Amino acid sequence: MFRNYLKIAWRNLLKNKGYSIINIGGLALGMAVTLIIGLWVNDELTYNDYFQDRDKIAQVYQSQTFNGNVGTGPAIPLPLEPALRDGYAENFKHLMMASWTQDSYIKYKDNNISRPGNYMQPMAPELLNLEISKGDKDGLREINSIMLSESTADALFGEEDPIGKVVKIGNQYDLNVSAVYKDIPFNNTFNDTDYIIPWDNYVANREWIQESLDNWGNNSFQLFVQIADKADLESVSRTIKDVKKDLNEDTAEFDPQLFLLPMKDWYLRSNFEQGKQIGGRIKYVWLFGIIGAFVLLLACINFMNLSTARSEKRAKEVGIRKSIGSQKGQLIYQFLSESFLVVLFAYLVSVLIVLLCLSGFNELARKEIEFPWNNINFWLISIVFIFFTALLAGSYPALYLSSFKPVDVLKGTFKAGKYAGLPRQLLVVLQFTVSVAFIIGTVIVMQQINHAKNRPIGYVKEGLVQIPTWSADFEGKTDVMREQFLKSGAVFAMATSSSPTTRVWSNRSGFTWDGKPDGFQDDFAWTEVSPEYAKTLNLKIIDGRDFSRDMASDSLGILINKTAVKYMGLENPVGTLIRYSDQEDEEEQDPPLKIIGVVEDIIAQSPYEPVKQAWYVYDRQDNFSYYNLRLNPDQSASQNLAVIERVFKENFPAIPFQYDFVDDEYAEKFAAEQRIGTLSGIFTALAILISCLGLFGLTSFVAEQRTKEIGVRKVLGASVFNVWNMLSKDFLKLVVISCFIAVPIAYYIMNGWLQEYPYRVILKWWIFALAMLGSLVVTVLTVSFQAIRAAKQNPVKSLRTE
Repeated sequence: MFRNYLKIAWRNLLKNKGYSIINIGGLALGMAVTLIIGLWVNDELTYNDYFQDRDKIAQVYQSQTFNGNVGTGPAIPLPLEPALRDGYAENFKHLMMASWTQDSYIKYKDNNISRPGNYMQPMAPELLNLEISKGDKDGLREINSIMLSESTADALFGEEDPIGKVVKIGNQYDLNVSAVYKDIPFNNTFNDTDYIIPWDNYVANREWIQESLDNWGNNSFQLFVQIADKADLESVSRTIKDVKKDLNEDTAEFDPQLFLLPMKDWYLRSNFEQGKQIGGRIKYVWLFGIIGAFVLLLACINFMNLSTARSEKRAKEVGIRKSIGSQKGQLIYQFLSESFLVVLFAYLVSVLIVLLCLSGFNELARKEIEFPWNNINFWLISIVFIFFTALLAGSYPALYLSSFKPVDVLKGTFKAGKYAGLPRQLLVVLQFTVSVAFIIGTVIVMQQINHAKNRPIGYVKEGLVQIPTWSADFEGKTDVMREQFLKSGAVFAMATSSSPTTRVWSNRSGFTWDGKPDGFQDDFAWTEVSPEYAKTLNLKIIDGRDFSRDMASDSLGILINKTAVKYMGLENPVGTLIRYSDQEDEEEQDPPLKIIGVVEDIIAQSPYEPVKQAWYVYDRQDNFSYYNLRLNPDQSASQNLAVIERVFKENFPAIPFQYDFVDDEYAEKFAAEQRIGTLSGIFTALAILISCLGLFGLTSFVAEQRTKEIGVRKVLGASVFNVWNMLSKDFLKLVVISCFIAVPIAYYIMNGWLQEYPYRVILKWWIFALAMLGSLVVTVLTVSFQAIRAAKQNPVKSLRTE
C-alpha cells in the first residue's frame, strides 16, 4: 500500500512540475539552512569534548570588588596553588599552574619559527589528555625539556626524529625535546598550544615570577584543576571560596571570592557581571537555533499553503476515492506519503547545497566543520528530521484535503467556503512577521557594529605597524633599531611598549596621591612606553606635555588618559605626584611618579565598553614587547614593509620577520559580532527568499483560479493596472499586518539585546520603517510578476470554452 501511495505521489510531482520545483526548492533551502545551523550548533556545544574527564576539569576564577564594582576573571596569585595543594589536597586529583598562551621563537639549527604555547606543570599531559605520538608522556619532569605538537615538530625537524634534539627558545636557553603529541583539535580551548615547557623553567628564568611566589596581590597567573573522582565540583568550589581572603589580610579589602568554572562553561558561559554568571556565546547558539527552526517553519508553511491552495484541483480525486471506499485515514496516509516524498527529495537537495556551501561557511564562521558522513548519530537524527519535517509540512494539508465530502464534490456543489483561505492567510502573516523581524534584527546588529567602529579611538591606527620582540636578541638594541628604521625612509616614528596597542596586558593598583579619598580602591591599566609613544601613535595631548629624552626627570614621568583624570578626582592633574601606598618608610620609598601630561582616551579593550583609566609610564628598564612603527605616508605600505624587513633581517638574521597592522588587530575586536551580523544577514535573505517562493506560488494559483474572471474584466475594459491591483492588494494587506506585528516584537527583543552593551546605538524609527518598506517592495515585486503576466494574457484563450 505504501508503495502505491509513493507511485501516486511521484505522478503528482511530475504532473505539476512548476509546483513541485517551488515546493522542493523552498523546502530544500529551509532544510539546508537548518542543517548547516545544526552542524554549527553541534560544533559549539561539543567544544572541548576532546577531553575525557571534562566534567571534572575546571579553572580557578576569582571575583574582586573595587569601589562597589565586582570584577571576575581567571587571573589568580601564585601562592594560591601551594595553598590549595597543602590545605585541600583531598578535593583535587590535579592542580596545574599555567602561563597565558604566548608566541615564542623556537630554533633548531637554521630553522627558526614562531609558535604559540604555554608553560605548564608536569601533570599537563594527563590533565589535557594529550595523545603522545613520540617520546615520554612524563616529558615535563625535567626543567630543561619541551613537548611539541606534531605540526610544530614537522615544521622544525622535517623527517628527523625530534626526540632528544635541542631547540633554543627566544634565543635565550636550550631545551631538550622530550615528547611529541598529536595536534589538539580545532574546537578546543588549548588548540593553539603548539608547545609546552615545564612551569619550573618559567619560574627559574623570570625574576618577576620569583618575586611573586609569596605575593598574593599579583594576579598574573592561571590555575587549572581536576577534582577528585568522588568530589563534587560545586561543593569544592564552595569550599575554596574564601581561601585567598583567609590567608592574606592585605587582599581582604577587595573581598576576593574564589570559585571553579567548569570546562563546559569556558567557551559558552564565561561572561560575568557584578560577580554573577550571565552567559556568553551560548546566546548565539540560541539565536541561530531559533533562526534555523523559523527558517524550516517558513519552508513548511510554503508547502502547506501551496498544497491547500490546490485543494479544488484535488477535490474530485478525494471524492472519487472516498466514493469507492477509501477511509479518511487512508487518504491522510496518502497525502503524508506525498509530503514524505517531497521532503526526501528536498533533503537530498539540501545535503548537496550544504556540501557546496560548507567551505565558504567555515571561512566565514571561522570553523573547521566537516560533513559527518561516518557519524551514525547524524544519519539517525536526519531520518527523524525528515519524518518530522514531512509530518510538520504535510499534516495540515492531509487533514484538510481528506475532510472533503464526496457527495458535494461529485455533484459539483463543492465550495471551499468563505473562510477556507483564512488559514493560508494566517500562515502568510506568520511567514512575513518572521521575515520582517529578521530584517530588523539584522539591521540593528550591523548598526551596533558600525556604531562601535565609528567611535573615536584616540589614535591613528592606519599606517601603524607593530613588530613582536619575543627574543633576547632585541635587548639593548632599541636605539640602534630606531635610528636605522628612521634613516631607511620607511618609518616616520618608532616607539616601544610593554603591551600591544589594541590590548591591556597589565593592571596595577596600590597607589596614593594628594586628594585620594580614604578607602578608595584604585585600579589602572599600566603600559610601559618609550618617550616617542605619543608621537608614533599620534596621541592628542590635551593637557601638559609629552615625554622628552632631553629631560632626565621624565624617567619618572607618566602620561594618563582623560578617564584617569576623572577617576582620580584631579582638577589640575599635571604635576601631581604618585607614590606606592604600601611603602610607608620614606627612606625605602621608590621615587614618586609625576604626571607630566594628559592624553585623549585610547580604546585598547572592548570598543563596546567604557575606556578604562590608564597610565603610560616611561620605560626605564627596556621592559618592552613590541616595536611600534609609523609608516612613511608618502610611500606604499608594501614598499615600506620591504625596507623594514631588510633592516630587520640585517640586525636579526635568525629571527622570523613578523608584523601586524594595528588597524587589522583593531578590526578583530568586532570579528565575533561581524560574523554574527553577516550570518544573520545571509539567513535573513534566505528566509525572505523562501517566503517569496511561497508567495510566488500562491499568486500563480490565485491567478490560475481567477483566469476566467480576469478574461471577463479585460473584455469589459479593465486595464493591466486594474488586474494587478485586484490580484496584489490582498497579499499586500497581509504583509502590512505582518509588519505591524513584527515591529513591536523586534523592538522588544533587540532593545533587550542592546542593553548588554554600555556603548550602544539608539533605536531609531527609520530602521523599522526601512524594514517595512523593504518587505513591501519585495512583496510587490514577487506578486507583480504573476499578476502582470495574468493581466496580459489574451482573454479569448480563457473565455473560448464558455
